[in-house]
Amino acid sequence: MKNSILIIAEAGVNHNGDLALGKQLIDAAADSGADLVKFQTFSANRLVTRQAAKANYQSANTESTESQQQMLSRLQLSANMHHELIAYSAMRNIGFFSSGFDIESVDFLVSLGINHFKIPSGEITNLPYLRHIGQFSKSIILSTGMATMGDIEMAIDVLEHAGTSRTNITVLHCTSEYPTPMEEVNLFSMQSIQRAFGVSVGYSDHTVGIEVAIAAATLGATVIEKHFTIDRNLPGPDHKASLEPNELKDMVLAIRNIEIALGDGIKRLTPSEMRNKLVVRKSLVARKAINAGEVFSSDNISTKRPGTGISPMRWDEVIGNAAVRNFAADELIEL
Repeated sequence: MKNSILIIAEAGVNHNGDLALGKQLIDAAADSGADLVKFQTFSANRLVTRQAAKANYQSANTESTESQQQMLSRLQLSANMHHELIAYSAMRNIGFFSSGFDIESVDFLVSLGINHFKIPSGEITNLPYLRHIGQFSKSIILSTGMATMGDIEMAIDVLEHAGTSRTNITVLHCTSEYPTPMEEVNLFSMQSIQRAFGVSVGYSDHTVGIEVAIAAATLGATVIEKHFTIDRNLPGPDHKASLEPNELKDMVLAIRNIEIALGDGIKRLTPSEMRNKLVVRKSLVARKAINAGEVFSSDNISTKRPGTGISPMRWDEVIGNAAVRNFAADELIEL
């Protein structure tokens, strides 16, 4: 069975700038059964100004005296690290993926053979960036954290006018808070996006636990992205809001089971039910001994298991008929 839901294990910056830790993340993603392991490609100097403040969740989980640029400079991947992580992903038979945070990073990923794009939530209003990605006419996953429906509409329009068909765009509902409070998830927004823009949709999950990602699978997500880490106690901005390897494995298994369980929507008897049907359903039976020629009535017939005789749905048809032979108590009625 082909997996219909693309599961992205988001390593992000949880490698902490350490190649060995990056490879451990790839191992965990591959072992979980995820389709892709995703990193982030950026230059801290191109991404933020020296004066840019950190988000609250970043400040809470990193050195308080460093700027956002200083923090990100520790977390960026070098060109050589990209090459090694791509090769290691191939060896572990899991797809390598990365989101480029600026035009130069996007071009670098293209030079590495990455032929599909992930647009981070923070870039959804970056017009030149969107135009640049759109002109490749490749598959795009667009995250929508912090976005209004108007922001999403404008981003899709820019991508389309640049050369990417709407059929190649998957929009992920997302809440940009780490971790996301349950009351801010608003998972039905994913379906609202689908109805409004006629695009494939998915969910980028920043909640604690795996239940919301599983729920997204039941609501029509075609892509599910979830941050994971080797250890939530590691230093860094995203570890606390990430799954550990066993949890990632549990999430992937649950989503795969949901895919199977959703089925095709046609109500029919299953092979298992066919075996149980005759045992669990009821038939018309003699309530007590009945003599041949005696008229069937509610006084002398009843309904009991098994369901191998006349269906109780034929009750009205049977009542008033004469017994064709003697029947012992509990014997299946015959006409």
